[in-house]
Amino acid sequence: MGIEDNAIARRASALELGEQVVPDSYQGVTKQRVTEVLRIIDRNTDNTIDVVYSLLCDEQSWYTRAAREELRFCDGASVAHIGTHVGILQRGNNIKLDREGRDYWLKPLWEIGAVEKVYLDSSSNFSSGHPVAKSSNSAYRLANDFISILLAPEWRTLANTWMEADVQRERLGLQAAQAQEIAATIDTPHSRLIRLSRDVYAPRFLSGYEVVYVDDGDGDRITDAERVTLAAAGLELTIDDAMPDVLLLNPVTNHLWVIEAVTSDGEVDINKKQSLEAFAARNGKSGVSFTTTYLTWKKVAERQSIVKNLVDGSYLWILEDPSRNLLIQQ
Repeated sequence: MGIEDNAIARRASALELGEQVVPDSYQGVTKQRVTEVLRIIDRNTDNTIDVVYSLLCDEQSWYTRAAREELRFCDGASVAHIGTHVGILQRGNNIKLDREGRDYWLKPLWEIGAVEKVYLDSSSNFSSGHPVAKSSNSAYRLANDFISILLAPEWRTLANTWMEADVQRERLGLQAAQAQEIAATIDTPHSRLIRLSRDVYAPRFLSGYEVVYVDDGDGDRITDAERVTLAAAGLELTIDDAMPDVLLLNPVTNHLWVIEAVTSDGEVDINKKQSLEAFAARNGKSGVSFTTTYLTWKKVAERQSIVKNLVDGSYLWILEDPSRNLLIQQ
């Protein structure tokens, strides 16, 4: 049974027994206090209020490995966990918050340091940052000093201080340094394949193309620096677009090229092709071509014997056989 089904069953059981689904407070903090603090720091939307309240939840972690270590929901919760807590337990719906909406209900909190990005590592502890792109072990928690504001009798004064520019810069700088330290120790197969698709495949087979975007992160999927690079290329990526692992532009022909690096799924299929063709047209480009890359022939065989989803007219490149760029024709 998935987390959504578990949450629905839990809510139904509580209602049948005449019990509250969600308590009036977590760790001594009410939703009213959350609302008042978020109002002072200008982050008080319905979504951010409910998200912060969920991240105060001090019940057992919804990660099985973390629960065995007696960790709690508030020590680190995934986007799916948070979305389920808000959508199903707090609001009484049968569906969690939309994952792609996290830029609206999580980003306003992490960009001021109220929420920290954390990662459930191999030791079943939560470390700083999201070092592994698109991992189910990527999670979020409230920053300790933000929890202190929620708990403090002088919360109004502390919340005002929280938003002072120099205090924000110091706080975010410390969080970024911690995340970078963790990220430097981890290189996943997917990250490696993305990097080598960019550094080996593209220079060999895509002469004249320049890299304008690489999606090897998590959370804030398009950084400010990347937005500047994209804008200079006459491009705007939104959360509604199919985010490519590597996006390149030939400035002479005004033609785009997309690379999707596959270690589990995410090939260039017909849906991704249509979405990115619409993206190219919307941004006034002459067209877009596609390559799916894999680490090994074995992985290609495992995936394509099942899904057979490589779109006609796209290309296939395999890291262990790097001299060939194979055209898919059906």
